[in-house]
Amino acid sequence: MAPQRRIDVVLDSVRRLLRIGATANLQNLLQKQHPADLGQIFGELHDGERAAAFSILVERQPKLAMESVSELGPERGATLLAGRSAEDIAKLVQEIPSDDAAALIDHLPEELSNEVLELMRKRESGQVESLLDYAEQTAGRIMNPNVFALSEDLTVAEAVSALQNAINVEMVFYLYVVDARRHLVGVTSLRRLLLVAPETPLKRIMTPDVFSVRVDTDQEEAARLVASYNLLAIPVVDEENKLAGVITVDDVIDVLKDEATEDLYRLAGVSGDERVETPAWEALKKRLPWLGVNLGTAFLAASVVAAFEHTISQATALAVFMPIVAGMGGNAGTQTLTVIVRGLALGELSWANARKTLFKEAAIGLGNGVALGVVAALVAWATKGNPVLGLLLGMAMICNMLVASTAGTLVPLGLKAMKVDPALASSVFITTFTDVVGFASFLGLATIFLRYLGQG
Repeated sequence: MAPQRRIDVVLDSVRRLLRIGATANLQNLLQKQHPADLGQIFGELHDGERAAAFSILVERQPKLAMESVSELGPERGATLLAGRSAEDIAKLVQEIPSDDAAALIDHLPEELSNEVLELMRKRESGQVESLLDYAEQTAGRIMNPNVFALSEDLTVAEAVSALQNAINVEMVFYLYVVDARRHLVGVTSLRRLLLVAPETPLKRIMTPDVFSVRVDTDQEEAARLVASYNLLAIPVVDEENKLAGVITVDDVIDVLKDEATEDLYRLAGVSGDERVETPAWEALKKRLPWLGVNLGTAFLAASVVAAFEHTISQATALAVFMPIVAGMGGNAGTQTLTVIVRGLALGELSWANARKTLFKEAAIGLGNGVALGVVAALVAWATKGNPVLGLLLGMAMICNMLVASTAGTLVPLGLKAMKVDPALASSVFITTFTDVVGFASFLGLATIFLRYLGQG
């Protein structure tokens, strides 16, 4: 059975067992599932069903239940835990890695979060609290502090023995080598250990050039390094280059997913932390400010139209085709903007190599403008019987789509240079450019050639 089909079958079974109150059967079904599948199943359940299923699972399999909550995501996971006592939460979060626990606790209500941290501090579980000391969306916040490291003075035989006795550490993809003061000095691999004599010191076989990030590095930059250099993990060091933790590829996948979602939302003027479950009032507060900005820019475009009221009154057919010019420019600008924002997010584009991209996008805009402008001109001519009107429409579309592609490249680059998130603000500027230039070019040309347009 296909994975998704199997999950759908399990989901239907969970709902049915919850409905008839078959607790034992439901518990047996849930504990046979993979945490990732359970995370997806919990995500599909309604709030009441999710809470009931989680309560049933956590009674017998607390570790599996918490791993499933981690897969569900910190926001919804915290909502699921928020109804429990601080004592229960403090006990449960110790079933999962410190970085996942920190993310969950960070999304709990502040008072409850403080209670949980105080209880964990009493139990000497300070790793979670130390992770929360780092700023959000940094490498320090998402790293796992349980990183396996070896002294450079150990021999290969001693290293293998230490590895065999290691427990409660992040999966060992690489063996990081540190000096006596825990400074990161090198890295080696398991394969390398097996190919050299047991008495060989680690300092002789390690690679001294290690890709690493600091605890204050942006999580997106850390994810980009892992993706760019095909790493399975990347070490995190403090300001003194002491090994503080490790970020593994599964954490990177989560970061890339979250960043992609955030950029997508911001292109549409939506807050990056809004979700389907976000209450209506909270979502309204998040969306309203950008819609207000859009309203202001819409009035700017309207003022351009108002300046040509006399022209429109003399040739009312212009009003029919005005939205086409502005709309096509907006669509072309959005296409360019999407490509450019993605290039900036992945580090593929900067001011240093922007000229080639600018010329390419301008050429695309010009080509699209010519092709679609000709079609629009022919349609306008055929429907209104005036070739001049068609010609003006085509010329305005060429102008606006060229401007849209150019602005779609330059605006996000400029915002990035000013340390403003291009995904958040670019769309407002692009819409303004295309509306203003579209209306101004079409109506301006119409004013110049008004005597050829006639009435209506």
